[in-house]
Amino acid sequence: MSTVIPFESAKPAAAPKPERVGVLLVNLGTPDTADATGVRVYLREFLSDPRVIENQGLLWKLILNGIILRIRPARKARDYLKIWNTEKNESPLKTITRSQADKLAEAIADHDHVVVDWAMRYGNPSIKERIEALATQGCGRLLVVPLYPQYSAATSATVCDEAFRVLAGMRVQPILRVTPPYYDDPEYIEALAVSINDHLATLPFQPEIILASFHGMPKAYVDKGDPYQAQCIATTNALRKRLGLEPSRLILTFQSRFGNAEWLQPYTDKTVEKLAKDGVRRIAVVTPGFSADCLETLEEIAQENAEIFRHNGGEQFAAIPCLNDSDGGMDLIRQLVLRELQGWI
Repeated sequence: MSTVIPFESAKPAAAPKPERVGVLLVNLGTPDTADATGVRVYLREFLSDPRVIENQGLLWKLILNGIILRIRPARKARDYLKIWNTEKNESPLKTITRSQADKLAEAIADHDHVVVDWAMRYGNPSIKERIEALATQGCGRLLVVPLYPQYSAATSATVCDEAFRVLAGMRVQPILRVTPPYYDDPEYIEALAVSINDHLATLPFQPEIILASFHGMPKAYVDKGDPYQAQCIATTNALRKRLGLEPSRLILTFQSRFGNAEWLQPYTDKTVEKLAKDGVRRIAVVTPGFSADCLETLEEIAQENAEIFRHNGGEQFAAIPCLNDSDGGMDLIRQLVLRELQGWI
């Protein structure tokens, strides 16, 4: 005779525990040490990427190994030493990206099956190392977050390239998602505007002009179809509208050019020089294409371009910090991540 279990005493089966999800924040990269050896290792990896230098032919290899890697590391190491986090013996980019990951993990801690980590496209910790670590922790799903608001093949795409290369060597691959560029996302524009206004309020002067300086790119890459320039323009236009500034008050420029080819213009350093020579005495520079302060913002903008401005007659110069791990910056990252995790959490 079978036993009948009363309806009231029957217990539903426990819901299956959700599969662990990995979230990997990725930024560009940094040398491990602020000396010529560390910079040489970093530059070799960075400049050997065909997404960064598209023509990797024999001539480029001769230039890279015979000239650049012999001369440039010592000079760039001196620049890194100017901004180095001596307490942790690492670059500010590494310090900030780690903090972004830690704060994101805390912000979404209620999703206890989500594991947050961080990596660098070039240098350490590598994408390979951290994807494998997430897989070891049981993450069957992976969200890769390239920390670049504007897409370019030399940044966002190469993060995907490396993630795909890592997955190609795995027998059991996690399901992969990648966050899209967020160059005109209202939350991003709002975070930038609030950050700019908050910083300007702390200055002892009112800038006559603000430069929005983005990392440069060879013009030939855009001519081949890269959307980077168009997205930088869209960011700047949206920021002008939000701040209520005319184009003459918020100027788009491009920094960090390399080599002899034509890069996207106007150039930041040439614009800073011209403004000073034309009688502009007070400027501020914001770098909306960088999610974290790094060599290009802390040394190139805040030190090198400040010196160019003052040397040519300018008086007051301010470098506005990146969003970094500020409350506004972290709220933006949290919203971007939670949006892309829909259906997984």
